Amino acid sequence: MVSLIPLGHGQGVVVHPAEPFTSLAHGIGSQHDLPISPFYAFAGAFAALFVSFLALGLLWSTSRFRGEDSGLALPAALQRVADAPATRTTLRGLGLTAALLVLLHLLLGPDDPAHNPAPGAVYVLLWVGLVPASLLLGPIWRLLSPLRTLHRLLARSLRRPRTANHPLPARLGLWPAAAGLLGFTWLELVSPDPASTTTLLIALAAYATAQLLLAARYGESWFADGDAFEAYSALLSRLSPLGRRSDGRLVLRNPFHGLDATPERPGLVATVCVLLGSTAYDGFSDNPSWINVLQTSPLGRTPTATLGLLGAVALVATLYCLCAAATRLVSGPHPGPLTAFAHSLVPIALGYLIAHYFSLLVVEGPRTVSMALGTDNAPEPAPPLGPGGLAALQVIAVVTGHVLGVVAAHDRSVRLFPPAKAVAGQLPLLTLMIIYTIGGLSLLLN
Repeated sequence: MVSLIPLGHGQGVVVHPAEPFTSLAHGIGSQHDLPISPFYAFAGAFAALFVSFLALGLLWSTSRFRGEDSGLALPAALQRVADAPATRTTLRGLGLTAALLVLLHLLLGPDDPAHNPAPGAVYVLLWVGLVPASLLLGPIWRLLSPLRTLHRLLARSLRRPRTANHPLPARLGLWPAAAGLLGFTWLELVSPDPASTTTLLIALAAYATAQLLLAARYGESWFADGDAFEAYSALLSRLSPLGRRSDGRLVLRNPFHGLDATPERPGLVATVCVLLGSTAYDGFSDNPSWINVLQTSPLGRTPTATLGLLGAVALVATLYCLCAAATRLVSGPHPGPLTAFAHSLVPIALGYLIAHYFSLLVVEGPRTVSMALGTDNAPEPAPPLGPGGLAALQVIAVVTGHVLGVVAAHDRSVRLFPPAKAVAGQLPLLTLMIIYTIGGLSLLLN
């Protein structure tokens, strides 16, 4: 008996029961037969969006989010431990050690993801694991990043300052991070053999070399905008209850305050749209009709899949830009017409990430760790939720993300617009949320 395991990037692998396997691409397999009624899912989603929109319009007339000026200061002793050089050195050492172990497995391990933990470490523990880590601990990749650590070690050995004389052009903003995220998602979802040790080794070596060379020119500040994983972690950490106040104090805060403090910078819209679009493409890539297109396209699988990924990102970005233009027409000119509401897409992206990758993390994460420890013959972990529970989690994650996006957009709207236009100015945003909700739920339930 054999089974076909969808990998989420348009291909499947035939797996014999005696052979362990690791699903290394994004996604959790086919989601088209989840035991939940699409009617009730869509009805509940629309009800939640409309009720929240109406309630906010009636009860929320002034801005309540204070960005980085808010938060309850944590005990000074806890902050001293968090900021201690020993703590930071330990975290940097852990990140560098983990990177070296992945490199050794890529160089010396078998070219078989069922027996080599390196692909799982990259695609599951790093990419998916950064989501809960950043939500709980803040922008943790800034401290764990082996690239930052290598840059510091190289600067010290060469007796060069960690800062550079060449300032990073402000117009770049987060565009390098957006390009890096797009490249990584292409590697995972489109490339012909993403789990190959050779493919991963070449991709990671090229990425690390480019990052270190650019950091040598622009200084350590390059990583905040240029390292795709650091920008990814920092963006998700805006929804963490743990953060820094503007005075540098470590605080507990309402996550909306941190989200409100998201800097409106060039490339912010592109970064969020890459997250949304790539996740949407991953959800669609195991659709039988799309698989048939990939198999029959005269362009070949990889070029067609590349166009599909780019099309998904472009569609998400186009819808947002049309929404921003419509908002400007309804409410009149306001500061930052394109980026002013980009932060409201972050909880939507988070909802999509949870809906698509929760099962992947909790099942494949422990399997990867077991392989790394040499216990890959351990029994396959059972899924934490049955089909019904998983379906409910996915729908709740998508709907909650959109509702949180509506709240964030409303607060920004009443701050930017005159009271007479604050509610009307949100109608394009509400329409955008509805369109994204229809798309997100359709990918999960159809």
